[in-house]
Order: sequence, then C-alpha cells, then structure tokens
Amino acid sequence: MSSIWFKKHFLKSGSSTNPGNAESLGRGAEQQLPAASLYRRPKFLRGVCSGERLPGRRPIYCPPRDRPLQWGTGYAEVINAEKSKFNEDQATCCQISVRRREIGMEEEQDWLILCSNQYLIGYYWALFDGHGGPDAAIIASNYLHYCIKQKLEEVVEGITEAQPPMHLSGCCICPSDSQFVEEKQIQQEDVVIGALENAFQECDEVIGQEMEATNQSGGCTALAALYLQGKLYVANAGDSRAILVQKQSVVPLSSEFTPETERQRIQQLAFLCPKLLADEFTRFEFPRRLKGNDIGQKILYRDYSMAGWGYKTVEKADLKYPLIHGHGKQTRLLGTLAVSRGLGDHQLKVIDTDIEVKPFLSCIPQVKVFDFASRNIKEDDVLVLATDGLWDILSNEEVAQIVRSFLKENRTDPYRFSELARCLVHTARGKKNGHQWILDDNSPASYDDISAFLIPLYNRDADC
Repeated sequence: MSSIWFKKHFLKSGSSTNPGNAESLGRGAEQQLPAASLYRRPKFLRGVCSGERLPGRRPIYCPPRDRPLQWGTGYAEVINAEKSKFNEDQATCCQISVRRREIGMEEEQDWLILCSNQYLIGYYWALFDGHGGPDAAIIASNYLHYCIKQKLEEVVEGITEAQPPMHLSGCCICPSDSQFVEEKQIQQEDVVIGALENAFQECDEVIGQEMEATNQSGGCTALAALYLQGKLYVANAGDSRAILVQKQSVVPLSSEFTPETERQRIQQLAFLCPKLLADEFTRFEFPRRLKGNDIGQKILYRDYSMAGWGYKTVEKADLKYPLIHGHGKQTRLLGTLAVSRGLGDHQLKVIDTDIEVKPFLSCIPQVKVFDFASRNIKEDDVLVLATDGLWDILSNEEVAQIVRSFLKENRTDPYRFSELARCLVHTARGKKNGHQWILDDNSPASYDDISAFLIPLYNRDADC
C-alpha cells in the first residue's frame, strides 16, 4: 500500500474519506468520516465523551457497558489539568485480519475488510501520546493498524511456516537456503517483529506527509500490542509502558525511550554527523552546565562510546548547550523534546533556529514477545498498557498491588476490568484541592493526560 494511495482515500490532502477507528473495521462498509486529523476521542467512547474540556473538571471516561471491547478489555482516560486545550492521548482497539493477497490484486480491493475470518485473526490495542498538539496521535490511531495489516500480508507466507522460507515465492535458488535460515535461527516471530518495525516506519512517513500538506506540526509516542498466533507482541516507541501483572510477579513488556536512556545512540549520531548540531550544541554530557571558569579544568564527562564516566579537560567549545541536558523527566533532547522515539515531529526545530530535531528521533519500536505456550496464564493475569501520565505517579509494583487487590475483591463483576481501569486512572489523577490535584498523601497527582488499557489475557480463548 503506497502512501499516495492512502492520502488519496483517507487524508485531508486527498479525499474526505478516512479509516476511522476501531470496531468499524470488520464491516467492510465504506463510511464518510471526518478528516484523519480532525480532533475527536476514540470511536469506542462515542456517545460517552465529547472531548470538550469542562472548566475546572477532569472526568474519567470509560466505554459504555453495552459496547464491550474485545476480550472484556477495560479502558479509561482523563484529560490533563489544563496543560493543553485537548486531550492529546489517543487509543485504538480492534481486530486485524491478515489475508493472502493474490499477485496482481489491486491495492484498493479486499484488503480493507479487516475482520474477515478467511485467514489469521490478530487482536490489537494501541495508545498514542501526542505532543505539540493532538494531530499526529489522531493520524497514528487511525492508520498504524492499517500499516501493520499491510506489512503482515506482504510476508504472510513467512509467518505461517514454522521456519520462514528464504524466498516468499517458494522457489529454490540455492539448495542450502533452508540451512542458512536455520543457522540464523530465524523464526516466525522474527518476521512478525520485522513487519511491526516496518509498519511503524510507514506510519511515520505518512504522518510527515500529511502534517506538511496541512501545515500542522507535532508528534506522538506509540505503544501497540498485537496478539497473533498464540503470541503477544508489544511494540513501543516512546515513554508509555506495558507490564504484565501476575499473582506473584510483574513482567515488564516495554522499555521507555528518552534522551537519557538513548544517550549513546544520540551522541553517536552527533559524532558521525556533527553538522546536525549546527555548531550550537556539544554532544558531550557533563553533570551540569559548564561555565567559563571551568575552562582548563578536568571535569566528569561522557561520550557515545562510554557507559561509565571519564574526565575531560574543558575547552571553550564545551560551553555550548548540551545535546542532552537535564535529569529524569526534565531531560530534553536539544533543549526541546522529552522523548527520543515516536512518530511525527518532522517539522520540529529548536526554538529560534533552523536546527531540526527529527534526525535524532527514531520511529522504530522495540518489540518484545510474550509466548503464551510457555506460560501458565491465570484468570487474574492482566496486561496493563498506559501512557506516561499514569507511570509518572505510580510504579510498576504500585499498579500491580492495585490490580491484585481490586480483582480479589471483585471476582463476579462482569465489568471489573473496565472499573479497574477507572480505578487506576482515578488514583493517578488524584483529587482537586483548590487549584491543585493531589494524591491521598497530599503529594502532587498527575497533571498529564492519562489513558490505560487493562487487558485480561485469560479471556483470549473466548475470541480465538
């Protein structure tokens, strides 16, 4: 599927038609929907949340009980504390059908029917945390699952064989082809991972084209979970997080990507392409911003090749603003962005300069695989996907404790995962105290948008 084809059919710069969201994907019916980046909340909240800010209030929204999400998934969201006009988080929840396309089949034909039972059925959840506006997150929420479907269909023969063939066509150029594949230990899941990585890249390209065509800016993080053929794939580009909560353990299924966690990759790029810094930044990291009196002194520093610290004699050039500066949540890339992976941000420049931030960003996700065949999944095992608004306040263990306690006390409620999602969001949002939002212990609550999926893994057999 070409980006030109997509723009022609779905985006504002092409046609007024677009893919919409979530549950409509299986009906195969054409719909005239708003433009891809027109602000709105996820489709599964239609009739519940208008997306309009209520002055001084932060209500928590969940899907209506008469329209449950797949697997009995729970979802809840709350808007930020007037940090921005809109809720910049977006979410998608749907099925994806991966079908074989015959050679010569037109792009516009059957592939859009995403919930057909003719081939492999996947289950998909995704969260997108926008920055610089909601536009990139909206486009990503409407399009990433289409990219994933397309990339999987391109390699469908490679994900239905225990050992992927060297040639998708099945031809044998070299008699030892299968041996080479075996030596590389290439398995089905490696082909799925590659498809997910390529899908993120395709989505990023389309976002860039659409934002440029409509003179918009901004980007988003992306966290997606795909259940396919008995395995759960969690793809993350940004600082949202996924964890699996079990009775006796917490299994992290993602890693956050920030200027701190990707310092060496970013510094190495600056070393290889120093022109990207425009002689305005230094790639070296120092414990603090250097001053004129530091020149000539030996100061602690780190470069791209170093996991540890060394000492460097300070030169005048080292007084430039650091490529990565700050600590924790205050760390910024080029003094501008708090994440190092995500989608969009093609137009983003350092303020009052022509220095582009995009070259230092990566749209490629880290993909982690959870194989159900090797795990004994229990009734209360839950996958938690949430944007950073939740994790800024609650640790993995705190979330796990809330999940276990809630499920133990609510064993018969058929909507318990929806209520559990609401409980987690409510805990991180806190309560209003004057002009502040605080937790029960009077510490600051989250002022950010918060979105969370609670996915009961034990229920998967009912749908598969």
